[in-house]
Amino acid sequence: MKSDVPAATLSIDLTALCDNWRLLCRQADGARCAAVVKADAYGLGAEPVAAALYAAGCRDFFVALVVEALALRPRLASDARLFVLHGALPGAEAECAAQALIPVLNSRDQVERWSRLARSRGTPLPAALQVDTGMARLGLAAAELDRVDAAALQGIEPALLMSHLASAEDPVDALNDLQLERFQAVRQRWPRLPCSLANSSGIFLGPRWHFDLLRPGAALYGVAPTLGRPNPMRPVVRLQGRLIQWREVAAGDGVGYNHAWRAASPGRIATVSVGYADGYLRSLSNRGHLRFQGQRVPLVGRVSMDTVTVDVSSVPADSLLPGAAFDLIDEAHDINALAAEAGTNAYEILTSLGSRYARTYIP
Repeated sequence: MKSDVPAATLSIDLTALCDNWRLLCRQADGARCAAVVKADAYGLGAEPVAAALYAAGCRDFFVALVVEALALRPRLASDARLFVLHGALPGAEAECAAQALIPVLNSRDQVERWSRLARSRGTPLPAALQVDTGMARLGLAAAELDRVDAAALQGIEPALLMSHLASAEDPVDALNDLQLERFQAVRQRWPRLPCSLANSSGIFLGPRWHFDLLRPGAALYGVAPTLGRPNPMRPVVRLQGRLIQWREVAAGDGVGYNHAWRAASPGRIATVSVGYADGYLRSLSNRGHLRFQGQRVPLVGRVSMDTVTVDVSSVPADSLLPGAAFDLIDEAHDINALAAEAGTNAYEILTSLGSRYARTYIP
């Protein structure tokens, strides 16, 4: 291989990404559709992803951390709203205000600090209010709500009332209705405030969960939003590693660390340039598979830090050229299928994809 040829490539289809956003928009007439681009757009690159979605019409973006928002803010036009899901940690409030970030206020303490800054500046500052309706993770608890009155919100310009669903991917889980009921009760306190409850999966629960703003994240990137149903989202990522070398093995030969796999008959083993340091999870050992020229080839032995080994006995030897591409994720074996093989969810797979991949963006 040439020295400038990447050992592994992650291709991101921005057209498919934007098509997914448009599909999600169509699920709720009259509601705005945001985009969650936290964790570097689930590992795919927040700047190019947000730029593509902005060009498609998205104007509301959510990240988790102030540092993520500060990196993205200069890349978005002034009419784009940028929400910070964790709110502003102590000491970060002034920079949030200076960069026109919108913190999601999750506690009475965050409300007090944001109000104090707004009053000291003499200028109203926008913020979202998050209430905890049953996830017990982030948001104002029921006991705190009575203390968040007009006086507590002095100087704050509420832009959104929101909560987060805990089990939306399972449409028959009773928690979905319970959280909706709790959210509607809280909504009575601020009846004119725009509301947001539906994450990716929540969008597919139906109109009662839609309110004014949808907040899809994983579904934008091709993750299936609902258990047990066909995935309506287009695949966005393709992951390819390259053949380093291959060898003949005899019956009984062991492969990889601790010889966790042994050949039952004579065959061929190929070594491909992706491992757990690249986010290809070790749990895929002896249970995953790759694809070579459209043909399924099983992963055998343990996933190593930088390589995997696959059984290519069924592949003609003359096609196994150094540098030949193997698909680890493609349309026929997408992020959801790989996650199922790994015994995890597609969120973990996406956000684990490492920095060594050469990222290619398909417009």
